[in-house]
Amino acid sequence: MMSTLGFRLTEAEEGLAVFEGDPGDQLLNPMGTVHGGFLATLLDSALGSAVMTRLPAGTTYTTVQLGVHMIRPVLARTPTLRCEGRALHVGRTTATAEARVVGAEDGKLYAHGTTTCVVLRP
Repeated sequence: MMSTLGFRLTEAEEGLAVFEGDPGDQLLNPMGTVHGGFLATLLDSALGSAVMTRLPAGTTYTTVQLGVHMIRPVLARTPTLRCEGRALHVGRTTATAEARVVGAEDGKLYAHGTTTCVVLRP
């Protein structure tokens, strides 16, 4: 998915996951802007990965709720976007996280989101 949509993991530590993505013509919707699914997938990846950094080895998760708020349009020529996800709560059965997509160069907010995940223990 990451190579198809043109984004990559750039940083990970306990409770934090950072991805960067490069918009382009291949992501345009019929209106000529980058499809919202790009932002949703970027957010979902950072959110879930932030949760995963706090789970014990052998434990998995799956997203049960994803909330996405798109603030400004992303164009094919928009410079690199940075998505930083932070785990807020990781419990025995559920986890929550929040993330923001900003311009890597100018810090402008493009989108933000939240997730609720179910924790799947072995």
